Amino acid sequence: MHKRSISEPVSQHIEIQDPLLKRVGEIADRTSTQAFVVGGFVRDLLLGKQVKDFDIVVLGDGIAFGHHVAQEFQRSNLVIFENFGTAMLQLENTKLEFVGARKESYSKFSRKPKVEGGTLDDDLSRRDFTVNAMAVSLNAADFGRLVDPFQGQDALLEEILRTPLDPSATFDDDPLRIMRAFRFSCQLGFAIEPSVLAAATLMAPRLKIVSQERITDEFTKILSCRKPSIGLQLMHETGVMKVVFPEVAHLGGVDQRQDFHHKDVFQHTMRVVDNIASVSDNLWLRIVALLHDIAKPRTKAFQEGIGWTFHGHEEIGARMVKPIFRRMKFPLDHQAYVEKIVRLHLRPMALVDEGVTDSAVRRLLFEAGQDIDDLMMLCRADITSKNPKLVEQVKKNYELVAQKMIEVEEKDRLRNWQPPLRGDEIMQVCGIEPGRAVGKLKSAVTDAILDGIIPNEHDAALKFLLSVKEKILAGDS
Repeated sequence: MHKRSISEPVSQHIEIQDPLLKRVGEIADRTSTQAFVVGGFVRDLLLGKQVKDFDIVVLGDGIAFGHHVAQEFQRSNLVIFENFGTAMLQLENTKLEFVGARKESYSKFSRKPKVEGGTLDDDLSRRDFTVNAMAVSLNAADFGRLVDPFQGQDALLEEILRTPLDPSATFDDDPLRIMRAFRFSCQLGFAIEPSVLAAATLMAPRLKIVSQERITDEFTKILSCRKPSIGLQLMHETGVMKVVFPEVAHLGGVDQRQDFHHKDVFQHTMRVVDNIASVSDNLWLRIVALLHDIAKPRTKAFQEGIGWTFHGHEEIGARMVKPIFRRMKFPLDHQAYVEKIVRLHLRPMALVDEGVTDSAVRRLLFEAGQDIDDLMMLCRADITSKNPKLVEQVKKNYELVAQKMIEVEEKDRLRNWQPPLRGDEIMQVCGIEPGRAVGKLKSAVTDAILDGIIPNEHDAALKFLLSVKEKILAGDS
C-alpha cells in the first residue's frame, strides 16, 4: 500500500474545539514534547461524532508526559501500566491515555508485544485499521495538523476497513483484531476489504491465544450494535464463530419446517437477534435471542408427515446456558434470567394451542415474574416466517395471550409474587420442624392459587392449608 511520509508537509488541518486537548497541547509545548491525539478520536471526529476519551501519543516517554498532565490538573489518580509503557488519567467524564510512540513485535504464542521506542510513523503502522491510523498534532506550531500516512480518510469516505500493513501479518501479530474488524464493520456499517476477510479466515485459529475476557468484550460489543447480525454473519462466514462460539456455529445448516421457517436455524436466529435489537438495548435479552434455539442441533429428529422436529429444545437449551456463561466468562448474575427466558420461550404459543385458560396464564406469570414483558418481546421477535398469513395469525395469537395476561394480572397480582404464607408460619400452624414437608405444603398452597381454587390472599391460603395439611403430612410420613 502506498504510504505518505509524515515528514512531507500536510496542509490539511482538523478543527479541534475541545479545551482539554488544547490544554494538553500547551503542556506539551512547555515540556518540549511532540504530542498527538490518535486513533478512534480522529476517526470519530472526521465522522462527526463526539468522543470524550482521548489516546495521546508522544515522541518520547508517555508515562513521564502523563505525570506532567496529572500535575497540571492537580490529580493524584494517574494509573501506570509499566509493562505496557502507558498511563491513564481519569478526569470527571473524560479518560486520557498516554503512550510513547513505539514499535511492536509479537511471538507466535502470545499477544503480549515486545515494545521498543519508535517514530509516529512506526506507531501508526502498528494500528489495526487505516481508519484508526491517523493522528492530529496538539502542539501550538501546527495544532490540528492531520497525519494520515495510510489514507485513512480515503477509507472513511469509501466506508471500508483496510489494514495499514499486510492483513495476515496484522492479524498474526494480534488476532483480537479479527474480532475488532467485525465489530467496527457492525458499528460503522463499513465493508471489509476482501484481502482482510481472507486473512481473518486464515488466521481464525490464532484467536485461541487471546484471553477469553478480551474476546467476550468484543463479542458483546458486536451484540450491542444496532444490527448485530452484520458482525455475527462475518464471524460465521470466516469460521471465527467455530472458534469463539461453536454452539452458535452449529446452528448453520440445521433446517426447520418449511411452513414455519424459511431459513436454517442460524439464519433464523440472526433475524431474531436483529428483531430484538430493534426494540431493546438490553444486552442479555439479545443473548437470549442468540441462545433461544441453541439446542436445536442436539434435538433434531425427522417425523414422518411433520418434518424436522426439535422436541425439548427449550429445556435442553436452558441447561446449556450455564456452561456457555462459564466458558464465555459472562457475568453470572445474568445467567438465571437468560436460562429462564430460554426455558419459557415456547410457552406463550403453547397457551394458544392448549387454550388460553386463567390457570395456564397464572402459571406462566408466576414462572416468568418480572421478566414476562421480555419473554413476550422475544416471542414477537421470534416470528420470522415469510408467509404473511401465518405471521398475521401468530401475531393475533400473541395479542390474545397478552390481553389475557393483563386481565389475570389485574385480578391476581402474580407479577410481583410473594407467597401469602411463609415457611415459618406454615411450621407454626402445622406444628412441624423444618424439612421436606414444609416445601410440600407451600407448593400445595401455590398450586391452589395458580389453579384458581383460592384467591392470592393470606386468609384464603391459611384456610386452604388447614384443610389439606393432615392429608399431605400423612402422605409425607
